[in-house]
Amino acid sequence: MGKKVGILDVDLCGPSVPRMFRAQGCAVHQCDSGWVPVYVDQEQSVALMSVGFLLEMPDEAVVWRGPKKNALIKQFLSDVAWGDLDFLVVDTPPGTSDEHLSVVEALRPYQPLGVVLVTTPQAVSVGDVRRELTFCRKTGLHVLGVVENMSGFACPHCAECTNVFSTGGGEELAKHAGVPFLGSVPLDPQLAQSLEEGKDFIREFPKSPAFPALASVAQKILDGAQKQGPD
Repeated sequence: MGKKVGILDVDLCGPSVPRMFRAQGCAVHQCDSGWVPVYVDQEQSVALMSVGFLLEMPDEAVVWRGPKKNALIKQFLSDVAWGDLDFLVVDTPPGTSDEHLSVVEALRPYQPLGVVLVTTPQAVSVGDVRRELTFCRKTGLHVLGVVENMSGFACPHCAECTNVFSTGGGEELAKHAGVPFLGSVPLDPQLAQSLEEGKDFIREFPKSPAFPALASVAQKILDGAQKQGPD
């Protein structure tokens, strides 16, 4: 959509962003203003930073206590030469743990736009996200909306969508919490393949049923951002 985007992976114990962007093995370099993020295109429209770029071995386990996690996340936000971004997307692990508190504290001076909560349709997942909603309210974070992921299985042969799990949990949660429902994304093998192999999903599978769902979610987030102002 013509935006310059930074993606910060703060899932320190399970960094997956490098693989999803086929950037495994890329090194992070230093410049005068800090670390240079990894760019995935020549136009430098998408910049990545992840602990995965700092590990000597890709299978190395990150066994850190809270203070060390906190220090690295703050460093990712303050010591990375992100440049002029339109959006910085912070990908967190599930839950409400050290990583989330560290991100909230580090981003507070920048007045973050808000949070997108992702759930799957099952009641167990919806219950977890309900607790994350409570976390957002306690920390003063604006909730941009809820996305329901894995919302039915899209058959690659007949295009029929089957509800593998229960359905409607994300929309019901959004309605109950009084926050926008951004949409449902089907469980699509083509999307899974693109993430596994680091392919450009939009270019590789433009006819995937997940494509219009993801595009609609992105547009709603952009519309919400414009309503809140240029900051």
